[in-house]
This record gives sequence, structure tokens and C-alpha cells, in this order.
Amino acid sequence: MQSLKNETFMVDLTQTPNNLPIPPDDGAANHLIGLHLPNLSLLSTNGSSINLTSFKNFLVIYCYPMTGKPNVPLPTGWDQIPGARGCTPQSCSFRDHYQEIKALKADVLGLSVQATNYQKEMTERLQLPFPVVSDSDFKFQQALNLPTFTVEGQVLLKRLTLIAKEGEIVSVHYPVFPSDSDPIWVIDYLKTSTSKFHAF
Repeated sequence: MQSLKNETFMVDLTQTPNNLPIPPDDGAANHLIGLHLPNLSLLSTNGSSINLTSFKNFLVIYCYPMTGKPNVPLPTGWDQIPGARGCTPQSCSFRDHYQEIKALKADVLGLSVQATNYQKEMTERLQLPFPVVSDSDFKFQQALNLPTFTVEGQVLLKRLTLIAKEGEIVSVHYPVFPSDSDPIWVIDYLKTSTSKFHAF
């Protein structure tokens, strides 16, 4: 009986199930382009506070709901919530494409509302080469009015990615699906922007 019980915890977080519901574009991110990142310093997994306005080149911030932990069950009905599942594959994909994004003069930050200690376990386990910042006080979310959803009493960010240039949001990926396609979208945008820049 014990082995059957443990099977409910044996979830491969690096893979997403087939036939996940596709998140609709509900217009909740339409207001973001042209806004400036708030002048906030958020605690990061590298042990320092990072000011989001301190980046001079492109800054990619991928906001995600919540990464799971090995041997810990996901919230009930998680796979049925459009856009919820896929945080670990998204982070792994940014890890795998990180050098290409850096070569395009962009920095990467992950962001969620989980506490830093929770995030740090994930960044170490997945060996992420970039920091993840905690918006546990929802200051970033509130400043930009980012879309959220609630599950089991937790308010979580909907998955979306911001690209900022010198603090101004210049592009938004929302909804993001599948989650591991996000870095490709980022790279395509950066390549196009670089081409336009060199054309002048």
C-alpha cells in the first residue's frame, strides 16, 4: 500500500502532460507595453537584492506561477488550470538558451511570489545560471497590475514574460504556451530588435 501511496508524488516536473488546457488571451497584459519597471529591489536567489531599473540593456523577466518540488504533490487540479503547469520546463528552457540570450545583450530574471528559500532550492536543483527574484509582497505585481489566479488559497502570478529596454517594457509574451517555447520567443524578438537597431 505504501508504494501505491507514493506513486501520487512521482511527478516528473521537467515534462508537461499531453492535452493541457491552452490559456486564452484574456487581455490582462494589454496595458503593459510602454510602462516602466517599478523602482524596486527584490531579494534574489544569489543572496543579493536586485533593483529592476538597474539594467542598461535588455532585461527579460519571466513571471511564473509556482515551481513544484520533487516528491511533493502539486495543488489539486493544477493540470486543469490553463497555463499553470510548466514552470520547471520553462526555467530549464531558459537555462538551456541562456548563453544565446546573453549573446544578444540581454539579462534574464525569473520571478514568482514564492519565498527566496523556496526559489533557491529550485535554482540549485535545476542549476540555473541566472537569479530568480521573489515578489512575495506583491509589490511588483501591484505596480504593474499583473494578472493572477488563486488556487488552494494561494494567489499566484499568471505566466507571462516581459522584455524591458532601459527600464521600459517593450514587448510582452502572454499567454505563454507551451511554457518551454518562451525563450525561443525571446530570442526571436531580440534578434529582430538587434537587426532594426543596426539598420539605422
